[in-house]
Amino acid sequence: MSEAREPSAGWEGLPVCVAGIGVSGVPAARALLRLGARVTVVDARDGEAEGERANELRALGAAVRLGDGDTLPDDTRLVVTSPGWRPQAPLPAAARAAGIPVIGEVELAWRVQPRNHPAWLALTGTNGKTTTVEMLAAMLKAAGHRTAAVGNVGFPLIDAVLADPPYQVLAVELSSFQLHWSTSVRPYAAAVLNVAPDHLDWHGSLDAYAADKKRIFCRDATNVFNADDEWSTRLAAGFPETVGFALGEPRRGRLGVADGMLVDRAFGVREGEEHLRRAGGVELASRDDVRPPAPHNMANALAAAALARAYGVPAAAVREGLRAFVPDSHRIAHVANVHGVDYVDDSKATNPHAAAASLSAYPSVVWVAGGQLKGAPIDDLVARSASRLSGTVLLGVDRARIREALRRHAPDVPVVEVSRTDTESMDTAVREAARLARPGDTVLLAPAAASLDMFDSYAVRGDAFAAAVRRMAEEPGEGR
Repeated sequence: MSEAREPSAGWEGLPVCVAGIGVSGVPAARALLRLGARVTVVDARDGEAEGERANELRALGAAVRLGDGDTLPDDTRLVVTSPGWRPQAPLPAAARAAGIPVIGEVELAWRVQPRNHPAWLALTGTNGKTTTVEMLAAMLKAAGHRTAAVGNVGFPLIDAVLADPPYQVLAVELSSFQLHWSTSVRPYAAAVLNVAPDHLDWHGSLDAYAADKKRIFCRDATNVFNADDEWSTRLAAGFPETVGFALGEPRRGRLGVADGMLVDRAFGVREGEEHLRRAGGVELASRDDVRPPAPHNMANALAAAALARAYGVPAAAVREGLRAFVPDSHRIAHVANVHGVDYVDDSKATNPHAAAASLSAYPSVVWVAGGQLKGAPIDDLVARSASRLSGTVLLGVDRARIREALRRHAPDVPVVEVSRTDTESMDTAVREAARLARPGDTVLLAPAAASLDMFDSYAVRGDAFAAAVRRMAEEPGEGR
């Protein structure tokens, strides 16, 4: 693992522009101020929340310019951008044209961390990142390590690397945006869970999106890939130390599933694990230790286990961590059973790849879908899932694209469109889904799209679905 410079090296008096005053920009600015940099924070927004953060940073010595996110401050020598800023945006484009480096908070964290820094176990993917990184953190804690799930999961990475007392090891979730702005990050071990079309409106193409995902791999790390995923496998090719995982029985050098058990055939039998020998490897956990036990979540567990084992975590701690892990809300969360119909909230399925994984977990589904597709194609999802659909309810700005895909690939599936976008839209969607459903069906909210056309977040959307289901269940003659 490469060593970073000491925190004090080269930062004193350095004029740095921090682009964005949000969840990554504020901690980046704080850290730079502690290191002695001259910091100017810029943001096009000028609301109440931005004003409060600006006052906090001004009190620490930063200059803050709200309402103008396009103009590069004079004498800037480094730009630290929030991950969501597009490369083509005026400020980073102007910096590059002037030969000024542009990095993100993740890259900054790597550069400023102490020489004796915590190990990074990093992962990325189109779907499953947060679940996997939280599983990994649970395994590391079960092994007795001081650790945290950080990065795209919400806890700023730069705060974690400078924490006192220090962490031993970090479970790091990285988005494609964060990786795009990273150039020298070298994790101890890294994983690409999967790659499918997403954020193409930001990256421009699937190839560019995948290339940013590939940045997580490096030649001096253990690189973990999903052998069931074409892109993940392709991105890992050519690196000297790779470990694969897949849902079938593992061959040598991989993790997989044999006779209902998660098995490691990559890292060898360690001291104290002799009694766990199975299928030529080490028994790590059972299917029942993974919640929910849907196929894509089994893959998440295998990826987390591979990263943990790369760091030396014993098999017993892998199992203990999986048992202690509590899934976040809005990820295949069972809401209620009404008249023999299950209602499931997977609002976190914000792209077609995630929705496909969710739909594959149920044999007969009334699918509640729609929102902002972010440029992702929808036909493959509909074609693969058509045999499972007993009805579909569509809402959101891009519902017509899903309707047309259903017309092409599932013409016999009943479709109801909800055109309203007010606070009662989800109640209408749930009632229409209940009308289409029969006992044994699952009404599944797996939108395959982002939520911001109608809701403040995927969590608000999922809460609206669950609340609508509960209101319907309490009414006389509910569910019909």
